[in-house]
Amino acid sequence: MGTNRKEEIILTTLELAAEKGLAGVSMSMIADKIGIKKPSLYKHFSSKDEIVEAMYQFLRDKSKENANIKPVDYSILFSEKTAYEVLKGVMQGYINMNHQEQMLTFYKVIYSERSIQPMAARIVAEETERMIIATKQLFYAMEVHKLLHFENADMSAVSFAMTVHGLMDYELDQKYGYDEAPKNLLDEYLKWFCEQNYVEAGD
Repeated sequence: MGTNRKEEIILTTLELAAEKGLAGVSMSMIADKIGIKKPSLYKHFSSKDEIVEAMYQFLRDKSKENANIKPVDYSILFSEKTAYEVLKGVMQGYINMNHQEQMLTFYKVIYSERSIQPMAARIVAEETERMIIATKQLFYAMEVHKLLHFENADMSAVSFAMTVHGLMDYELDQKYGYDEAPKNLLDEYLKWFCEQNYVEAGD
């Protein structure tokens, strides 16, 4: 019951935040919408910020599960694939995870409020840091398996992660801002990146 109630609180808060923005949602409002008294809400979460933190983790875990994202075995991931195919597959997995309906709603709320809500800014920064760390690990492995070569794998990972992050945001902005199909700059960037960092014979 405790876990189900926590999930109900998280999803109700997400629904309210999508309508009113995070600043427009109070603990009383959440309790009213669920149909419980405010003290009962505080048994599960001590503050709205705590609910939002839990929401991020809950939705991320659920999205990873739905997108079938498991711990990476690089020898399987790299098997009989080009560097481009590896990067394309990894990016597709990340996109599948982050573009699920509830996760997308969450990001819309967080992105729109990051300039005024420290909690929202912290979550956006945390997600970017996760992406950079995962990219560094991927690039170290690609270097070892001679799929790509980097003069500086750490800075290449930062540059790649930030560019991909920006291009994904750009494609979403196009999708919601125009009727036309978004330009597939992400794919063009992946091809260019692989060309720039290809492994020369004898490396």
